[in-house]
Formats: sequence, structure tokens, C-alpha cells
Amino acid sequence: MIRLKQTVIVEGRYDKARLSSLIDANILTTDGFDIFRDKRKLHTIRMLAEKDGIILLTDSDAAGFRIRGYLSGAVPPERITHVYIPDLFGKERRKNRPSAEGKLGVEGVPTKLLLEAFARAGITPETAEQGASDQAATGETQITQADLVEWGISGGENSFAVRQKLLKKLRLPARMGTKALLKTVNTLYTYEEFLHLVESL
Repeated sequence: MIRLKQTVIVEGRYDKARLSSLIDANILTTDGFDIFRDKRKLHTIRMLAEKDGIILLTDSDAAGFRIRGYLSGAVPPERITHVYIPDLFGKERRKNRPSAEGKLGVEGVPTKLLLEAFARAGITPETAEQGASDQAATGETQITQADLVEWGISGGENSFAVRQKLLKKLRLPARMGTKALLKTVNTLYTYEEFLHLVESL
């Protein structure tokens, strides 16, 4: 398992599920071309990039490169690490037929080749562990699921409304679930900063 401080940006939920078994990181999806219209998600990506940097991992087809190009133009280049998967032809198990170009997306790439793709970008378990150790050494208190429940953001009668108000205030996507919210706010804010934001709702 590779622990990463940066947020990893992928295209879809199946890519996210695939990576979740290999890396311990905040993983955000562009939902394909929706990123071109979703200004709140783009704002989130820019904030995450400014804080710790982002890792771009899109499919190797034309659509993947279009999304990569769009995000590369929206975020300073020094805040992006590019990870490229090789061109592999075939189809993912869940699909009836191959994609338009016949290439496997991130979700279909074998583990060994995914790890090699990260390594080519300079990301290995060793380098990632060093980054995670540096983060842990700061001794910052993490925001937990229990905190979200205590503050009425999750698990309560009016939690959905409170969460929507918070997401709007933070300019985060309205569809963001509590797990993704938790990872994102822990990346962007200290415990005290986030508590102050919650109290100001």
C-alpha cells in the first residue's frame, strides 16, 4: 500500500475503486467530461493542488488526454505530478465491448503495471512513506467521522441540510459524500480551522 499526501485525480468511480486497493490517499473523480462543467469540483481540485499537490492519472485514450490537458491548464504545473498508464488493448471485465479506441482504462490495468506507472513518476512505497512520515511528524489532530457526527454533519436528522450548507460554504461539490468530505477537509484544513468553519455555519 502506497500512502500519499497528494490527492489523486482519476476519471471515474471504477478507477477510484481500483486504486483504493493500492494506495492510501484522497482520490477524487472527474466524472469523465463532467469536470468541464463542474466549477465547484474544479475549485476543489485547485485548492487541493495548492495545499499538497495533485497526481493526475487518466486513461491513455483521447478522452483521458483531453481531461488531463484541461486540468493541466487549470493548475500550476509545479503542483501536478503526472502518472501515465501504458497503452493496453482489451476490455474491462464489467464491459460487454472494448472502448472506442480499444484501450484499457485505469480500472483494467494490472497491479504490476500501475505500480510501475507510479514508479516512473517517482512515486514508490519508500518515497511515499517518507512524505507520510513528514505529515505525521507535525502531530496535527485529524478530523474524524465521530467529529462529523458530533457537529451534526453526518448521522443526524438534519445532517444532509447541514452538510449541503457546509459544502456550499467550502465551495465543494454538492454530491460529495461524507467519506470524500472527510479526506478532503483533512487535506485542506487543520482541525482548528475546520472547527471554526463549522461553528460559523
